[in-house]
Amino acid sequence: MKLLVVIANYRVTHLTIDCLRSISKEIESEPDSHVAVCENGTGDDAAEQIQKAIIKNGWSSWCTLTVVDRNLGFTGGNNVILRSALRSKDPPEYVFLLNADTLVRPGALKALVEFMDRNPKVGVAGSAQEFPDGTPQRSAFRFHTPLSEFEGNLRFGPVSRLLKNWVVAPLMPDLSCEIGWTSGASMIIRREVLQGIGVLDEAYYTHFEDIDFCFNARKAGWPTWYVPLSRIVHFAGQSTGITVRYPKRYPSYYFEARRRYFLKNHSAAYAALADAGMIIGLALYRLRVKLTGSADSTAPLLLRDSIRHSVFVTGFVLREVRNPLLDNFGRNK
Repeated sequence: MKLLVVIANYRVTHLTIDCLRSISKEIESEPDSHVAVCENGTGDDAAEQIQKAIIKNGWSSWCTLTVVDRNLGFTGGNNVILRSALRSKDPPEYVFLLNADTLVRPGALKALVEFMDRNPKVGVAGSAQEFPDGTPQRSAFRFHTPLSEFEGNLRFGPVSRLLKNWVVAPLMPDLSCEIGWTSGASMIIRREVLQGIGVLDEAYYTHFEDIDFCFNARKAGWPTWYVPLSRIVHFAGQSTGITVRYPKRYPSYYFEARRRYFLKNHSAAYAALADAGMIIGLALYRLRVKLTGSADSTAPLLLRDSIRHSVFVTGFVLREVRNPLLDNFGRNK
């Protein structure tokens, strides 16, 4: 198989069907391709709706549905498909992780596959993402550092200009280029990368798994690139509720995933510096908001939650992120 597109659906069934509809217009341009949907524990009649749409629209020749009975997070839902595909007699040359809350623009799949074919030393590549109104979303990133945590939370122009080389989400270039990491909402991965470093780390549940994957791919010699010729629309945060434009209070599993990323891939001291950078940056931002009377655009209780979930309070033991939908006995809530 040339290309396997993997979509994990959780509580966005109507968007998943719209995503498949957008792919249906592109799949013919990529022969020997397949789309695999994991209904990731939504329940109700979600699986029935998706299967009905597949049959009704004549998508059965290129799309299959796998159903799991409980939500496994972004990582687990995708891994259900990935593990099966890698064990098959015809494993895909490329795997394209695609969020359910996306729409594929014309030529998006073709652009990614052609780029990977031309650049055999690239392990991972990501699309340009945009909001439904066409406004660009940041989708080409540098890796997080203590300085980037300070800059990103302080949000102060002179400091951002001083630390411009550490900004996590810089202005996106117009041409393909190497980056640190790309969003798992639209990420193509070479099979050899998955065979070498493994599938997504399910201990993350959701959030930071894409950063972790690109970080470990780079350690193994597989860089990540940004391919702006491939464009997708991303209705960000539809499953989690975490959005850039309209922030809600971040759930505990976001902070747990962030903490895991730093402790897993760096040292305890580095994780402490990253937490200190975030807390000091947020504290100074809040002070500036109070002194100037300007609007606070951060998520509710972000400073308090950042302190509560920091390594200074929770310690330095590497832990799995708790699945918020399971009780202490591993059962669905």
